[in-house]
Amino acid sequence: MEIDTLELTKQLIARPSVSPEDAGCLDLVMAQLKPLGFDCEIIAMNGVTNLWARRGRAAPLVCFAGHTDVVPTGPLENWDIDPFTPTVRDGVLHGRGACDMKTSLAAFVVAIREFVRANPDHSGSLAVMFTSDEEGPATDGTVRVVEALARRGEKLDYCIVGEPTSVKRLGDMIKNGRRGSLTGILTVQGVQGHVAYPQMARNPIHEVAPAIAELAAAEWDRGNEYFPPTTWQISNFSAGTGANNVIPGTARVQFNFRFSTASTVESLQTRVHGILDKHDLKYDLEWRLDGRPFLTPKGDLVAAVSRAIREVTGVDTELSTTGGTSDGRFIADICPQVVEFGPTNATIHKVNERLPVAEIEPLQNIYRRILEILLRQ
Repeated sequence: MEIDTLELTKQLIARPSVSPEDAGCLDLVMAQLKPLGFDCEIIAMNGVTNLWARRGRAAPLVCFAGHTDVVPTGPLENWDIDPFTPTVRDGVLHGRGACDMKTSLAAFVVAIREFVRANPDHSGSLAVMFTSDEEGPATDGTVRVVEALARRGEKLDYCIVGEPTSVKRLGDMIKNGRRGSLTGILTVQGVQGHVAYPQMARNPIHEVAPAIAELAAAEWDRGNEYFPPTTWQISNFSAGTGANNVIPGTARVQFNFRFSTASTVESLQTRVHGILDKHDLKYDLEWRLDGRPFLTPKGDLVAAVSRAIREVTGVDTELSTTGGTSDGRFIADICPQVVEFGPTNATIHKVNERLPVAEIEPLQNIYRRILEILLRQ
């Protein structure tokens, strides 16, 4: 059954797809795509449901990517409405996922439908890549689809990720890259003892403190045209037994780099080890790479998205690489141009998540116009 963007958004919100549950969202999507000639493939793993759907085999391949899963609601009594009962009040759509990102998914699907209807013999190919594991650990979602596509040699030319990137009004910001995330778990070894006899112990907190100060003050890079400088932050620090008369035997420091393309994983790790070694610490350091940075410089995709936004809304968009990680970091492995663009983000992950209805059709029109520009229509 053919439905408009608002109605499809409502039907998606009504599915309680708390990560990693899909709750039938992809069935709704496939019901709209299959009549348009899409070959739909479900890639499921460890309770995560992913969809790869493609129409056509010619280049260029334009892909819309996003996620059906949402974050938990928190206490229901704090919501003005049931979060999975989509409700329009005073021109505003309320419901979990209204901003992040079921409206984008619905707008993708309707934009594709309208584009194909008007251009049944369009050049190139269309695809969607949807996952139910973006808000969770992101281990069996988009990354698995990307791996499957890479194994069979499928590559994307352009990808638009429907993250809610707009800030004050629809179209005022797009993300043409994201910083990487590198976590370190540092355990500094000391010697436990009585605080009254410090000469018989070795306090790991005292020993690591000068190194922490140096790490915090370090300039890791100066960023570049697109990225701010890399930052280093402690996220957790723990030590001690809870008693006030015991020098701890170990101190544990968890820290994180949000790093740009001006640095590499290896360069950051080397500098950290150099500082720790300089302070003659006895330590163990475990590293976890949560995502590498990606960047799409100004080119065909950035120009197409910017032009479409301007033509539909009159807004001159701003390029940005701020914020957290997204699934764009995985897609960039098989796609040279990845951009994130979606609705306003003022209430994402909040109680009473909501979105002005007035944004919904313009969002769909922008996505459709992007297809027209990229596929030379």
